[in-house]
Amino acid sequence: MHIELVIAKLVTVGLGLLITFQAYKGYRAYGNEPMLYLAIGFLFISVGAVIEGVLFDVVGLSIFLAGTIQTTLVGFGMIVILYSLYGRMPTSASGGNDG
Repeated sequence: MHIELVIAKLVTVGLGLLITFQAYKGYRAYGNEPMLYLAIGFLFISVGAVIEGVLFDVVGLSIFLAGTIQTTLVGFGMIVILYSLYGRMPTSASGGNDG
């Protein structure tokens, strides 16, 4: 196993988890539901960043199956992030320009 690759993967996961944590804090502080979906999306992408190597080297899955699982997790994470950006947002009960 190449130590440089392991370090790069750990840095990638660390950054992804930091983004996940900050988005979740934003959700908790302001009740902004899209921030929750953003956090979930980045969590899936962060796990997907390292799961292929773990499944291949540790679990012993084929590189094809490990890559398929990794790609599925990252793709699902991107779909959740897209939902956080374009999904249906609740309307405000006390709108500013209603009258």
